[in-house]
Amino acid sequence: MAAASGSFRVQRCMVSPAGRHSASLIFLHGSGDSGQGLRTWIKQVLNQDLTFQHIKIIYPTAPPRPYTPMKGGISNVWFDRFKISNDCPEHLESINVMCKVLTDLIDDEVKSGIKKNRILVGGFSMGGCMAMHLVYRNHQDVAGVFALSSFLNKTSAVYQALQESDGVLPELFQCHGTADELVPHSWGEETNSVLKSLRVSTKFHSLPGVYHELSKAELEKLKSWILQKLPGEMEKQNE
Repeated sequence: MAAASGSFRVQRCMVSPAGRHSASLIFLHGSGDSGQGLRTWIKQVLNQDLTFQHIKIIYPTAPPRPYTPMKGGISNVWFDRFKISNDCPEHLESINVMCKVLTDLIDDEVKSGIKKNRILVGGFSMGGCMAMHLVYRNHQDVAGVFALSSFLNKTSAVYQALQESDGVLPELFQCHGTADELVPHSWGEETNSVLKSLRVSTKFHSLPGVYHELSKAELEKLKSWILQKLPGEMEKQNE
């Protein structure tokens, strides 16, 4: 059943900043995973939690829904797909519903005093695709977006939205393993090229020999990029 904005709240797992909270990061998992699962996976790869002095990390969990590539089986997915291919239409109805639901997460951070330009959104695989839809179609005023092992369909609504946009766009950080058998490296590369042609400032990081997985080198690169986009604010004295 479609969830309308406001009537549904996603479950979330959070990692609080070690110091004063001045920025937020929303990290979306891949299909069939959970927020807690993604946090645990990152912890295993890095041998420690991904944590920051001033950034809160939010790992939401996609609600269970029937998923067509699994013959209608129930899975924790951000949206449905007709098939896992970059050459078919997007299941826009389910993507749009989830954009509304995830907008509530961004709104919650803004209500808690975090500025929009101090929020990053990204994800792994399907989570990265969802993040690009959320940011480039609905929230072009956030600090940036990242997509790990992700792709957009050739006729994506993201491309259409960017063709109509004339403002400054959030920067994209994108990584993809050359040995990825589930989401071919070429799909990620093509996505990046099209976004670049639509004025998105982006670098595409190829990861030699990496499959459809998170790698330590990739997460270290991502961490540096996050700190570049969301630097710690100097505490103002005597306020």
